[in-house]
Amino acid sequence: MAFSANQFYSSSRTSTFAEDLSKIQHISTSRIQKFSPSKKINTIPHNKPLYISAASGFGYVNEKVDESKKSRETLIQCNAYEARRALSIPISIEFDQENAAQKLKIGVYFATWWALNVVFNIYNKKVLNAFPFPWLTSTLSLAAGSIIMLVSWATRVAEAPETDLQFWKNLLPVAVAHTIGHVAATVSMSKVAVSFTHIIKSGEPAFSVLVSRFLLGETFPMPVYLSLLPIIGGCALSAATELNFNLTGFMGAMVSNLAFVFRNIFSKKGMNGKSVGGMNYYACLSILSLVILTPFAIAMEGPQLWAIGWQQAVSQIGPNFVWWVVAQSVFYHLYNQVSYMSLNEISPLTFSIGNTMKRISVIVSSILIFNTPLQPINALGAAIAISGTFLYSQVYNK
Repeated sequence: MAFSANQFYSSSRTSTFAEDLSKIQHISTSRIQKFSPSKKINTIPHNKPLYISAASGFGYVNEKVDESKKSRETLIQCNAYEARRALSIPISIEFDQENAAQKLKIGVYFATWWALNVVFNIYNKKVLNAFPFPWLTSTLSLAAGSIIMLVSWATRVAEAPETDLQFWKNLLPVAVAHTIGHVAATVSMSKVAVSFTHIIKSGEPAFSVLVSRFLLGETFPMPVYLSLLPIIGGCALSAATELNFNLTGFMGAMVSNLAFVFRNIFSKKGMNGKSVGGMNYYACLSILSLVILTPFAIAMEGPQLWAIGWQQAVSQIGPNFVWWVVAQSVFYHLYNQVSYMSLNEISPLTFSIGNTMKRISVIVSSILIFNTPLQPINALGAAIAISGTFLYSQVYNK
């Protein structure tokens, strides 16, 4: 069969193009094998088309060939990629497990703190109703905590703190203030309802600002002073409308507020630089407060009155009274210990908010359990005082 010149040139050109395409595949495969991080790579399959991304000098560079050399110089530089190839995009999603665990830990602390405080207040009020000896009741609370921690240290359940004489000297004014505040609060709850005591104790921020301003010379922004108005007004409204108002109970709660303010001030000044953790710090505080309180409790009430009152309580309540005493003593230590452990993990602002919510839970639960009569105006005063306390915690810690 004869071919024309044009047909022969077209056939030759087609054959040359096929050879060039084969070279392109060979070069592309070689480059992929050279630069791929994996040593093993399959050749490009022929059932998928190739897209040429860049090509220069495709074909013959020197079309005018030197007749003397009778040679052609070719240069092919081409990059290609496989069509419709799925590219894997690495996606990494990191979860802050440490932060989530910390939030869960704080949540558990708060829930435990509130629950233990509610249980303590309920059993403490039951004991005081049947056994009206707040000095001995306060002493038993501190004694239970001291015994628990001493046993924990002796059995190495908890690591004993490393303290020196200077540590105990610095702790002494803190323990004195803690003892006064604890006894005053117990005296208050022996005379009035638990809810009324905690409504008055929600006014502690007002005492803190006033003591810091007039005794320590500290100044505060105007929003802090303004936040005291609903606290003072709400406490006054609640006290004025309290059906079972008692002056001793009211003054006990007020003295407790003042004592705990001084306890916080002494703690900041005396515990700087000490590495005693929250649990051991409160344990040391309980032991020293027990030493301080015991002689005063004996002088104020005495073993003879305690024996008579104990017999009367057991005869009226039965063996459950002993359980009430043990429960209020143990739960007092546990809720305070958890609160100090929480303070190690959170900011003062978060602790203040938690303390405010704690009072709400105690007030509501005590009203429900003891069927405490509450007038609407009295409830309004409590709500105003607690709202002021929450507002104070917001503006004070900014």
